[in-house]
Amino acid sequence: MKSLGDLTVLLDDFRKVVALAGVSFPTTALSFETLPFPHKPPSALPSGKMAVYVFVWNGRCLKVGKVGQKSQARFTSQHYSPASSNSNLAKSLVVGHGKLGLSGITESNVGAWIKANVDRVNFLLNSECGIPVLTLLESFLQCRLNPVFEGFDSQR
Repeated sequence: MKSLGDLTVLLDDFRKVVALAGVSFPTTALSFETLPFPHKPPSALPSGKMAVYVFVWNGRCLKVGKVGQKSQARFTSQHYSPASSNSNLAKSLVVGHGKLGLSGITESNVGAWIKANVDRVNFLLNSECGIPVLTLLESFLQCRLNPVFEGFDSQR
């Protein structure tokens, strides 16, 4: 996961951003877990947590997303199935695999491909930190990691 660099440095930098925003932020409010490929998707979002998740392939960040504490399906399964939601990693890969120089990715095999080839990092944030801090973390990681599949092409 070269593109993420040292995750503790990344978290330290985010803590500086939160401090600049004037938000009280306990050091224990944010942690991370790495799921290197081949990985199994998480089975649940831990109780009392929100998350920002990052998908990385070959050192390139593919997607950064966030979930509140009531978004279990978004956290556990939607990014592995193109038909599961309007926007997810699987759908982006089926449509845009050429951006990565890949071929043979289809709606039927993309979920297995993600699990077999893509690293995932979950940044877990205490729910009491609130949605603004969750959104700030997502934006910070998007800026720092420059994901391939983020936003709509029309917005770029």
